Amino acid sequence: MLPPRPVRRVLGPLLVLGLAATVLLLPVLVLVAAVASAWLPGRWRGLRLLACALAYLAVEVMGLVAAGALWLLSGFGRRLGTPELQRAHHTVLRVLVDLLVRLARRLFALRLVTDGTSWSPLDDGVPGSTNAMVVLARHAGPGDSLLLLHTLMDRDHLRRPRIVLKDALQLDPLIDVHLNRLRNHFVSAGPAARGEAVGAIADLARDLGEEDALLIFPEGANFTARRRTRAIARLRDRGLLSAVRRAEGLQGLLPPRPAGVAAALGAAPHADVVFVAHTGLEHVHTVGDLWRTLPTDKTLHLRWWFVPAADVPRDQTQQTDWLYGWWATIDAWVTSTNDASPVTVRS
Repeated sequence: MLPPRPVRRVLGPLLVLGLAATVLLLPVLVLVAAVASAWLPGRWRGLRLLACALAYLAVEVMGLVAAGALWLLSGFGRRLGTPELQRAHHTVLRVLVDLLVRLARRLFALRLVTDGTSWSPLDDGVPGSTNAMVVLARHAGPGDSLLLLHTLMDRDHLRRPRIVLKDALQLDPLIDVHLNRLRNHFVSAGPAARGEAVGAIADLARDLGEEDALLIFPEGANFTARRRTRAIARLRDRGLLSAVRRAEGLQGLLPPRPAGVAAALGAAPHADVVFVAHTGLEHVHTVGDLWRTLPTDKTLHLRWWFVPAADVPRDQTQQTDWLYGWWATIDAWVTSTNDASPVTVRS
């Protein structure tokens, strides 16, 4: 159960104290991390993890300070919903995400490769168009999702994302404060909450403008073999045998949940659709995973497919078949990309 918002707000000051303590103890921590690195596998593993923790705390505190300043400028929160303050929050979010990605690339030697042949035929290379966009992405962990968000918001695209994401992410103070002030929706666990999410997704999509992009992860969770088995069993229990056969053909993805996608496309028939596949950090979910994979020194891959609004099926049955067909395409791309570029950890 997620703690209520007043309790979660305590986490922000704790992060500030954590950053202050880390800075004060930095000489000692650097010495300890350097000595530990000599005994640990990998190149400077202890120091790189320390740098990662310090960078995370610094970005979190910067974001919270910016949120506090915007709250004051809004008249103690009274005008947070105005277009000017919404644009300001998107700008802060874009700067912070860009900073996090730059730090990750430097600390972990990450390289992002986008398949250029999959981009829109527009001369400027922007994915999709200047139209509103619904982005349907593979669920592949927070690292890959951060890079996807960065791509949508960077200087070349400048999209204002509206995101459907898990409510547990509100335990991160920066996400909790900034994303709750913007047009996003946090999904709770359970069938009743999923029903509410469908209506919320429709509300997010209904007034999508040409600078907006609604980002949805139709799988609802990261892939695991156990989740795949459970998802197929649920489809079989509902008598959806065609969906069962299609889901059984997916090797690295969970079957998509069409209800949220249908809600978004029904509420925004004017929006183009972009399917996104990305791979490289799907196995990094926790600090323990990060510890085991450092130093990564790897290439991350991103692939886009653009579908203009006029080509999106509107019939519910056809739309579900269309969605499963694209999910099979994404699954094949993920499998072939991972086979061609296996995960390696340098030591």
